[in-house]
Amino acid sequence: MRIKYEDMKNEFKRVLCTRGFSEEQAEISAELFTENSCDGIYSHGVNRFPRVIEYLEKGYIKVGALPTLVESKGAFERWDGNLGMGNVNAKLCMDRAIELARKNGIGCVALSNTNHWMRGGAYGWQAARAGCVGICWTNTQPNMPAWGAKDRRIGNNPIIFAVPREKGHVVTDMAVAQFSYGKMEECKLKNQLLPVPGGFDTKGELSRDPAEIEKTWRVLPVGFWKGSGLSILLDLIAAVLSGGNSTHEVGKLGDDELALSQIFIAFDAANIAGSDFLSKVVNDVVTDVKNSDKADEKGSIFYPGEMEEKTRADNLANGIPVNDDIWQIIQSM
Repeated sequence: MRIKYEDMKNEFKRVLCTRGFSEEQAEISAELFTENSCDGIYSHGVNRFPRVIEYLEKGYIKVGALPTLVESKGAFERWDGNLGMGNVNAKLCMDRAIELARKNGIGCVALSNTNHWMRGGAYGWQAARAGCVGICWTNTQPNMPAWGAKDRRIGNNPIIFAVPREKGHVVTDMAVAQFSYGKMEECKLKNQLLPVPGGFDTKGELSRDPAEIEKTWRVLPVGFWKGSGLSILLDLIAAVLSGGNSTHEVGKLGDDELALSQIFIAFDAANIAGSDFLSKVVNDVVTDVKNSDKADEKGSIFYPGEMEEKTRADNLANGIPVNDDIWQIIQSM
């Protein structure tokens, strides 16, 4: 089943407006949910939407709340998300980081007390489309064991890097677990195994079965001990700079995820590097990577963000694939 971009966005917007969001907030949020789905990140788009409405009904997300400025120090600002809609808060804060970068070369916004931002890559694409180098990350609830442990004490804390490029922005969006829970949920819905082991099963053995890994919460940190260390540092920096919760403190709030801390950084790349130098460096690197000797002659080598561009073009032309059951749930809201 495929849904046209505008039809999907309008359905998301309709549901959000019936829940009390303003036209402007509903438009921003619906656009982001639809963009995520259009780019093939269904786990943080159409598939996640019903859970967001559930969080609204539980009161975790405050309808109408917007981020407010807490403190300003030159190119750095601290904002309070006031438990507003996570993707709206994140977009507005990256907007502000870009605005600060236009004035100072660099802009950094640290956001506390916010909700799940859905697909973090959306804000990397946002920065790149504005001609900026973008870096952003979030902490999460405790959902991953530290390396060498069995119980979950750290987060899979997604981090995003983006570089603008006229022929296709270069963007990587990664959880510091081998697979995000959203990706595992997507594979489970499709009855697919993960391409490589993503965690441990109930027998303590490495597994590609997302349903088995979900039972234990023992997901693998990317790079093993390296991913574990990276998770802890990303969490600490976000909490210290925003004045908000660490993953440890988010875990005290219950089993659901709310009141997170996030960082948004933008560099005015063209003004710092010069448009010609920026374009040459990025194009040279992408071309060099694409010219690599293939391990499998039938395979392809992609630069970060290239697959999203291809998926977006296909879904805009042919409609966005959706799970029939999930779409019926959304339509019934």
